[in-house]
Amino acid sequence: MADEFNTEGMLDMYLFENEQLLEQLQEMVLEQKDADCFDEDSINEIFRTMHTIKGSSGIMMFDNITAISHKLEDVFYFLRESHPDNVPHLELVEHVLEVEDFISGEMEKIKSGQGTDGDPSELIEGLNQFLDKIQGNGSESAAKGLPGNVHEEPKQFYIAPVASSASRFYKINVIFFPETEMANVHAYKVVYALKEIAEDILYSPEDIIADENSAQTIIEKGFRILLQAQASEEEVRNIIGVGYDIEKVDIYECQAEEFLQGFDFGEEQTAIDLESSVEEIEAKKAASEEGKKEDKISPGDFVIKPKEPGKPKKLAKDKTKSDKATFISVNVSKMDMLMDLIGELVISESVVMQNPDLKVPGLDLTNFNKAASQMAKISTDLQNVIMSMRMVPLTNTFQKMNRIVFDVSRKLGKDINFEMVGENTEVDKNIIEHISDPLMHLVRNAVDHGIETDEERMASGKKEKGKVTLSAKTEAGKVWISVTDNGRGLERDKILAKARKQGLLEDGKPDSAYTDKEVYQFITLPGFSTNEQVTEYSGRGVGMDVVVQNIQAIGGLLEIESTPGEGSTMNLKIPLTLAIVDGVVLETGTSSFVVETGLVKEFVSVREDMMIHEPSGDEFVMLRGECFPVLRLGDWYGLKDYKQSVEDGMMVVLELDGKTICMFVDKLVGKQEIVVKPIPSYIKKIKGLSGCTQLGDGSIALILDPSGFLE
Repeated sequence: MADEFNTEGMLDMYLFENEQLLEQLQEMVLEQKDADCFDEDSINEIFRTMHTIKGSSGIMMFDNITAISHKLEDVFYFLRESHPDNVPHLELVEHVLEVEDFISGEMEKIKSGQGTDGDPSELIEGLNQFLDKIQGNGSESAAKGLPGNVHEEPKQFYIAPVASSASRFYKINVIFFPETEMANVHAYKVVYALKEIAEDILYSPEDIIADENSAQTIIEKGFRILLQAQASEEEVRNIIGVGYDIEKVDIYECQAEEFLQGFDFGEEQTAIDLESSVEEIEAKKAASEEGKKEDKISPGDFVIKPKEPGKPKKLAKDKTKSDKATFISVNVSKMDMLMDLIGELVISESVVMQNPDLKVPGLDLTNFNKAASQMAKISTDLQNVIMSMRMVPLTNTFQKMNRIVFDVSRKLGKDINFEMVGENTEVDKNIIEHISDPLMHLVRNAVDHGIETDEERMASGKKEKGKVTLSAKTEAGKVWISVTDNGRGLERDKILAKARKQGLLEDGKPDSAYTDKEVYQFITLPGFSTNEQVTEYSGRGVGMDVVVQNIQAIGGLLEIESTPGEGSTMNLKIPLTLAIVDGVVLETGTSSFVVETGLVKEFVSVREDMMIHEPSGDEFVMLRGECFPVLRLGDWYGLKDYKQSVEDGMMVVLELDGKTICMFVDKLVGKQEIVVKPIPSYIKKIKGLSGCTQLGDGSIALILDPSGFLE
């Protein structure tokens, strides 16, 4: 059968669905890791998850994934049927997570085009030992009387009907949710699962793999099955299950004679009525047809076609009308392409609106302005829609951090609670890809560096357990993500001593002149670590450097707060999206620049007597009694023909990370939506620039990153 269907289209669905199942599995397990045991619903859910992964992996012929998922299914089959006492819960949690890691790793190999060559034998052996242990804890009689959860690999899909006195016959209708994608593949998984108990199995539509149109038939009419097996209705129902794809399963047990007749049994033969009038006959026919319109399985739903010599019997297929699904899955690359096209649309809109032909004196642009206004509204709506489509919650990312806390705390022997706040906060998918690694480093540091051992906490008088809190919130077009721990905090003196040793402190500047924030920023420098010993998780001085680089790459900032003896907080401030932002266009000399609107505090025209010139060349300006540093953009980038007198230009007051800087430019051009483009890789990284964009006149403007001015 493996040669009869094309697995190319099924592979994406296999990966997508199993990734969803594994994420749900990990979330469920981590939520109950601190409980005494898994509740009954969780045991059933984990069993069904492993059963589904086993079946779909068997279809795709990933034997190692099938083997390990079947073994974990064995464990939860025993837990579900025998309810043993004294099950070591944390050990079971670790086994489940190890299996999840193995399957996830194999799926990553599949994505990259490699073979699934992982060896699960060690994990299977560990699960066998665990199963032996809990079987010893449970009732021996219950364990002996429990039928084995045996996975037999049938040779073919149609099994010759050999009925015995123990055989039972069922007619089944599986109803899938209307939004289920590739329902024919899901139906195939049901058949694959039932093969383990089937003596005879027939289904309609029959060509569910070869005929893609069968998916629509299944959605509309259900997937109909005739099953002969030595199993109870409850066992059949457990095998099929009701999950995220299956809405309802109808099962009706029938006699052998009825089974052989298909579902066309018990129906009276049509008699020719010679006595009634035409009107009476038509009324009887209408009433009869009305009575047949039922959703549940009823006699007459299936008809077995006469089989040709040498061929198995097959079920008649009914033609159905096609309806559109409520939801569809879209490849992320197509979303990226759509985002790029909308960006080009925004640029084209600017080109139209700023066309020099419109500046001819005497033109009546009333109608043009109305049409342009309508186009701008539609363009803005398009941006909002596509951005909302790209927004995804941080839930999965936060759950991965929960897993890291669990693993690292177990290896380090620390008892740590993990708390998530605001995990439903939504950000652009590309942002999530950039912050996963930084968050992983920060969480690991909190567990390894920040939280003390249980003995150290007791010695310092801390009664509460170690705790790591991961929180997120949105504010003014930015998302704030914080990693907080209640550990030992950062030691200012220790950091300063290390900084002095590495020559990072300014000559002649006393330690007291450095603020806490400035001192804490030293730990983000490459090669800086206060750990005396290098461990598996920290001490090499590269983690925080990676964090800062990744965050700055998407226009974000890292703020560090700490109280010695009480704990630390790492705050990430990042944009909600990387695509289209509001900006202010500036000019200095012959060059154009753009700065994000959210960073601009105000625009100020200044006089020469407001300026303060230091002998060192530094300049400051007095605004309302406060003194702020001045940065001349022309000097910073070595431009030509820019205005020298502050009275001829404009001061742009920028506020960032609690710091204020006044940037002197020649003039303001105006506010504009800008499409952020990366700076070409052949241009070396320059401080103060984060990207570029195209203006309405076709010229290129550089996007400023004020954080580079403050370094």
